[in-house]
Parts: sequence; structure tokens; C-alpha cells
Amino acid sequence: MLKKKFAQQAAEILIDIGAVSIRTDAPFTLTSGKKSPVYVDCRRIISFPKERQKLMKMALQVLENTIPFDAIAGGETAGIPFAAWIADRLMLPMQYVRKKPKGFGRNALIEGDFKNDSHILLVEDLTTDGNSKIKFCEALRKAGAKVDHTFVVFYYDIFPQTRVTLDKNGLKMHSLATWWDVLK
Repeated sequence: MLKKKFAQQAAEILIDIGAVSIRTDAPFTLTSGKKSPVYVDCRRIISFPKERQKLMKMALQVLENTIPFDAIAGGETAGIPFAAWIADRLMLPMQYVRKKPKGFGRNALIEGDFKNDSHILLVEDLTTDGNSKIKFCEALRKAGAKVDHTFVVFYYDIFPQTRVTLDKNGLKMHSLATWWDVLK
């Protein structure tokens, strides 16, 4: 019941801040490469502090029954602010994962520090097909972290293979709202 209430509130916030765009004449290209007449831009949330606080409060309540985490990791780039806000509220360390090594200095793929076998929650802004979550989790796991959960503000929930793909890769996804919540 609470999750449904949060889903509706989160969907309303996304609509109110102009994060939901619909374009029927020329579809948007999503990060996954798929075409869609709908685009949800969760990056807009960073400019709305009151709404951002509400969303992060809901996020913590959605996550409260998951295993305790040792740290929070954000996926480059959109996941970084969300991971920072969640890590701050939970008083946990934070890392972020790059899509590819930066190519200079330490050539790091992961920024921040964590101990081997740390339970890390991967945070991003949204999910379409889940493939970026898998890539970020693989990098964290290769570095010695345990990553079983991922959190997003928005999940399109229109690509049926997404949850199957995440399950096959040992990831449980948590989200605040889906496209179906926006439609309601």
C-alpha cells in the first residue's frame, strides 16, 4: 500500500517538475538505444530541492527493508547526485562508477573507497533495459564489492526482459515510479 502511494506521489512530482516529455512526431532515443515517444528526465530533480527531498525520503522508506548496506555507489553521471543524497541521509560512504576508465592519473573505474565484501547499493536515476546497471555492478563486483540491489527513481517498466536480465545477473531492482504510475 505504501509503495503504491509513493509511486503515485513520485509520478506526480516527475510530471510537476517537467521531467516527463511526450513527443509523437519524432521518438526520443533512450540511453539503451531504443526509441520511445516518452522521455523521463530525472536529472531535472537536481533543480527542485523541495521535490528532491520528498523523493529521497520516499527512497529511504522503500529501501528500509532491504539488507543493510555498507556503502552507496552512483552510476556515472546521473546516478551520482542520487547516490550522494541517499548516502548522506544514511551516513554511509559513497563511491561512483565510471562507464569507462578516465584514461589518465590512476585510470580509475571506481572513485571512492570501500572494503572487499562490502554490501553496496547501486543507485541511478532510471532504468530502461537494465544493461547499464549490470555494467556498473560488474565493475563493483570485480573490485571486490557485493552488489545485489539497485535503486532508481524511475523505471520505464515497458521492456519485459529488463527484470529477467537483472535477475539473471543477481540484481534486485527497487524503484519509486514506473511509466504505468505516470499514466495513472
